Amino acid sequence: MSTSAPGVFDDAEDLLPSTPALDEESPFATMMSLFDEAAARLGVDPANYAILRKPDREIAVAVPVHLDHGPMAVFDGYRVQHNQGLGPFIGPMRLSKDIKLDELRALAAWLTWKCAVLNIPFGGAAGGIRINVKKRNRVEVERAVRRYAADLFGVIGPERDILTPDVGCDSEIMAWVMDTISNHERFTESAVVTGKPTALGGSRGHSDATARGLRVILRLALERYKLGDAHGGIVIQGAGRVGGALAGLLHSEGLRIAGLSDVHGGFYNRKGLDVPHLLAWRGEHGTLRDCPGEFERLSNAEFLQQPCDVLIPCAIANAIHSRNARSLNARLLIEGAHGPVSARADRTLHEQGIPVVPDILANAGGVVADYFEWVQNRQGFSWIDAVLSKRLNRFMTEAWNGVSDVQLQYGVRMRMAANMLAVERVAQADKLRGIYA
Repeated sequence: MSTSAPGVFDDAEDLLPSTPALDEESPFATMMSLFDEAAARLGVDPANYAILRKPDREIAVAVPVHLDHGPMAVFDGYRVQHNQGLGPFIGPMRLSKDIKLDELRALAAWLTWKCAVLNIPFGGAAGGIRINVKKRNRVEVERAVRRYAADLFGVIGPERDILTPDVGCDSEIMAWVMDTISNHERFTESAVVTGKPTALGGSRGHSDATARGLRVILRLALERYKLGDAHGGIVIQGAGRVGGALAGLLHSEGLRIAGLSDVHGGFYNRKGLDVPHLLAWRGEHGTLRDCPGEFERLSNAEFLQQPCDVLIPCAIANAIHSRNARSLNARLLIEGAHGPVSARADRTLHEQGIPVVPDILANAGGVVADYFEWVQNRQGFSWIDAVLSKRLNRFMTEAWNGVSDVQLQYGVRMRMAANMLAVERVAQADKLRGIYA
């Protein structure tokens, strides 16, 4: 029987969490199934492709933290490095109580393929700390982050593995990682992370880069599918960092945003929403709930079924699934979030003649911005907004053209074309490098 004071171990599951059970269908296996098909279509040597199917390295570390009130806590930390054929690893660091190792494997591999599609010289990685940041104060979070970074010293770095911000991480947290590594190196190592404050070498335009990349892809898709200026309206699921920023950008350019939603529901007006009013309300209240205006208030399920030229889901994974795919009333779908269309729904939409621009291409603006920040840090430069915008447009346009060429050559849907382009580039890099043994 425990003799501890009442309340000391009330948060035992938070401090010493059990490893979450994996879903019946492994996220990594689900993600890789498309790339297996891509490799088969390309005729990639099975022995060569076998290397691509497994992460190069998986690292697990214990992260002990002194809590301000209560016992010492030991959190789990991970870093999965998928493939370095094209260059150093890069990928997200997340702070979440729900981290699963297999999801990190999937995310790391996804970054490998995304970098390949964008022709960025990186391989994919992913990691973080299994910690409930809502139950820990800021000082405790800082202790965890700094210990995690110190444990990975020698594994991460500008030439090895660059950390980018993800769930639970902001610019200050990325600054803590940079400072920790810099203290161990005995010099300022700003290029070890991206998403830093601009005062510490962060790049301008990093916060809305995903939205700006989506804007480029949207323009190219409207031209290709002959939708003009989307007179039927654009519906955006999600009003946060990606969806909200995209809605603001498109509205300022004269495009009609017919729908916008958040976790509490959707707002729809076929004639167009007052986007600045909606975003201002959300900025002040943290949600769109109770926002006044001229629009229909809809449930999130109803919202996705509204007629539009373009539907852009920017919120959650599997928002479009086998049960609602046939009820969509859009002429084009562009993935703004990571995996918003399930594999089964993707096939259903293809059968219905609704083109889907996949996330691996559409929402890659953030990865391009990470690359830009890394380059600027290594060169000691700070590019002006016009240069950043021009170069982002170039990378997104070249990626679109590359995927379109593969699609035309093989007669496949765009998602498969993007996967094939990624596999071809990474497989070629691995083959040229050979195997060191």
